[in-house]
Amino acid sequence: MPRENRKRGKKHKKKPELDYNKIEIQDVPQNEESSQQPSWIRQAEYKEELNPEAPYGYVDNDVKAYFRTVDVQIRDWQENRVAQADDADIDPNEDRHMFFVAALSEMSGKEKQLATDPDCSLILERIAHSMDDFVRRVFLDSLAGSFEVLSKHRFASHVCQTMFAVVKDTASREARGIIPDVPESSEHGELRTLTQLILDICEEFLPSLGTLIMDPFASHVIRSLLVLLTPHLAAEDAAVLRSKKSFHWKAKQGSMSSVFTGDKGKGKENRSLSVPPKFRQVARRFVQTLRKDLNDNEVRALAADKVACPALKILIEMEADHGMSNDRGSLMDSVTMGVVSACLDDPSLNAVEPSDYVNTHLRDPTSSHLLEAIITHSSEHVFSVLWNSHLRGKLPRLAIHPVANFVVSRAFDRVSGIQLEEALEELQGSWNKILQATRINVMRIAIDRAAKLQACEQGVAEAVCSAFELTNEDERKHTVPCLLHLMTLKDYQAAISSIHENEANSKKAGREKVKSSRLEPASYGAQLLQSLLRLSEPHNGLVINSINSLPMEERIKLAHNSYSSRIYDVLLDSPSVPQKAKRKFVMDFIGHYHLLVDDRFGSHVVDRCWDFADTYLKEKIARSLISYDRNLIASYYGRFFVRHLQLQLLQRDSNEWKNVQTKLKKQKEQEKLDAAVAASGTAQAATKSKSNNEAPPKKQNEKAEKKEPKAQKRKREVQEAGKEEDEIDAVFNLAIGKGVKRAALHADDGGGGGVDGTKKRRRRKVDDGLQQDDELQTILGAIKDAPDLNDPSPEKKKKRKRES
Repeated sequence: MPRENRKRGKKHKKKPELDYNKIEIQDVPQNEESSQQPSWIRQAEYKEELNPEAPYGYVDNDVKAYFRTVDVQIRDWQENRVAQADDADIDPNEDRHMFFVAALSEMSGKEKQLATDPDCSLILERIAHSMDDFVRRVFLDSLAGSFEVLSKHRFASHVCQTMFAVVKDTASREARGIIPDVPESSEHGELRTLTQLILDICEEFLPSLGTLIMDPFASHVIRSLLVLLTPHLAAEDAAVLRSKKSFHWKAKQGSMSSVFTGDKGKGKENRSLSVPPKFRQVARRFVQTLRKDLNDNEVRALAADKVACPALKILIEMEADHGMSNDRGSLMDSVTMGVVSACLDDPSLNAVEPSDYVNTHLRDPTSSHLLEAIITHSSEHVFSVLWNSHLRGKLPRLAIHPVANFVVSRAFDRVSGIQLEEALEELQGSWNKILQATRINVMRIAIDRAAKLQACEQGVAEAVCSAFELTNEDERKHTVPCLLHLMTLKDYQAAISSIHENEANSKKAGREKVKSSRLEPASYGAQLLQSLLRLSEPHNGLVINSINSLPMEERIKLAHNSYSSRIYDVLLDSPSVPQKAKRKFVMDFIGHYHLLVDDRFGSHVVDRCWDFADTYLKEKIARSLISYDRNLIASYYGRFFVRHLQLQLLQRDSNEWKNVQTKLKKQKEQEKLDAAVAASGTAQAATKSKSNNEAPPKKQNEKAEKKEPKAQKRKREVQEAGKEEDEIDAVFNLAIGKGVKRAALHADDGGGGGVDGTKKRRRRKVDDGLQQDDELQTILGAIKDAPDLNDPSPEKKKKRKRES
């Protein structure tokens, strides 16, 4: 064969010929139906198996195409939150309501198929944020009985999570008795309330709870359900509800919020949500079920599992919230290797033998969060044993570790004064290493704890100086720049000198300054300085003296930065900072306030200074800005501050300006006092409702708000009654007239406004000074001759009638 006609590839061997004489024929059992057919024909046997990808079937292509158009329209409304109706008489939500009614009617009967579809599941999540209370109940009712299967599904689990997140508002309204009317329909039966639906879903999850929290998809659904039952636990921790991969993928899908204009900003307003009392009961059952179904070793296995550990963390917080952590065999007892049981057996126990299991979790990125929850919610005795057994003596190594330092920080937030003193002695030579490893959180929380306990304040101040190598008084003047940039004094000076050299070289070469050579403040450094300012008076002087030693240009730069400007806020707000230091801080900026105001962050600093200043300081600040009036009005940020100044009134009449500023300050102080009283009343009502578990907290808050105006009204009535009984006020009311202001006595008959009115008032002040003695004698004589209104004697009553 010619070479060009040959085929490529391996040569296939010939198949061996079959010897039909050696083939054995096996008898195949035949049914009665197939007996009439030839023996070589077999019927196919089909087994109905559940498809894990689409357990409820696939979505029709036409339906999927329709919901894609729905997704495009909803995205457009969510990204462009502008009403499309130009006419004010037309409701902007009318078209959107009609659109949603059509989409929901198309969805009816296909909810489970859409939830398990990879494309339509995301569309359902987007629609869920725009559902009202009635539609949410209908949607959850359509999924009832299938939540266990849906929670294990890759796409449907996200739909369940989103629904549990958005129904918090509906559950809160039902707890307050706000339930929408349901249209009567005999075809579909009675629609359950959302509270009853959630309770039924919990009953569906409880039998297989131990399996579900270990499932990679169902575990996140269980977490969302637990947060719905107890919203005050782990409500702000997004990492508990979603994995990092899911969180980043969700962020790429754009905004997910209600498309109706009336619901804008609804989530920010309802931060404190009411919870039905039955939710708390079923949350307790979740803890009891897990403790009953799993033994100690299985619970420890959950703690070591990356999927189940976050759910176990919420369950331990719920256990502590119900006061079940100190029981023998609790979840906390299992994870801590029997520390709770040991404390119950021996109340005088100080420490136990360290466990390798607990020491391993100290350094694990996932399980360390569980230990943080245990340290936070454990009793004082259990925490003391854990501190002495697993933390004390190992603090220098644990404080530098990239994971264990978070557990140490959480432990510092609970230590006593003696334990804090021992910890500072143990870390005495390690603070510089902690700074080099940038574990600033350990140092910051130690300072906060010292300020709260008012103990070891000198020790934490010395620890900061040791970490940043600030030995003497001259070096401690650089405390603010060193801490703000998280550099030791030596490194900071080297960085500044290198920046100056680069600037000098760039000037010689004729180039512009390099922006990257600037030192930018660090957020952790600003937080560290704020914590130091909260220490008591002798110890916070480390930061105050450093701020006073800075040149004015550096102070203004700090005020213009988003991180460092917070230091000034704490300096003016902290009650431990002396008033003298605050007053000096405000007065030092006089002459430079026009530079502070014309900035995004500096304007907030000026507002704080203005709120702190008294009338005398406010006048000085205002007069220093008179020459910059036009510039401030033209400034984007300064024009808002100019409204407080009222410079025209100050130039026209300084006394009236002072009276106005005094009234405004008293009004603000009263508003702060009322807000503090209302906040304290809200906290007491919430605590009472939590302990008694009888009435929701919001109803109690409403009652407290209704009672407060009555109390204020009674107070005013008592004051007015006291004024009527005062003899001196009675004399002035007879001589001058009730309700007439004293300023009216000195006013001009034709109106005292303007420059002429001011001159006339000055002249009258001189005349009033000459006639002061005569008027005083007249008033005293009138007081002596005034009748005693409180004396009920009949003679004086007759005398009053004759005089009248």
